[in-house]
Amino acid sequence: MSVEVGKKIPAFKLPATGEQTISLASLKGQNIVLYFYPKDNTPGCTTEGQDFRDSIAKFKRQNCIILGVSRDTVRTHENFKTKQKFPFDLLSDTEEELCGLFDVMKLKNMYGKKLLGIERSTFLINDKGVLKQEWRKVKVADHVDDVLDAVKKLNKEK
Repeated sequence: MSVEVGKKIPAFKLPATGEQTISLASLKGQNIVLYFYPKDNTPGCTTEGQDFRDSIAKFKRQNCIILGVSRDTVRTHENFKTKQKFPFDLLSDTEEELCGLFDVMKLKNMYGKKLLGIERSTFLINDKGVLKQEWRKVKVADHVDDVLDAVKKLNKEK
């Protein structure tokens, strides 16, 4: 089963930074930007996280929280979050449960080797748990601005 724009997101629950477990149910009532990234402490993933960090106040004004997801452990996430001063939580999907639901696991070609990895993707979920927009094969430059524009547009539709 995979998510679809315009449909409710199935319930999920994952371990996250801050010694917590985050579930979809606990996030009801606010817009959610769920961004999937390949790996903590890598150049593109660091830049993407920093871009979300630097725009966090703008997202908060739109009743929107940011959550990052990768297959790294909570411990690795804690180090990454602390080092980069991310004001949002990172979810650990070591079992690829959420990655599978959002269909972000793709075959990648790394130095001639084919590996299964996370394709950088972002999903906008409204305050009722409905997937409103998705960005796949994300390029980091200007991506956060595009997402923020979509959140603002979503709030105007209410």
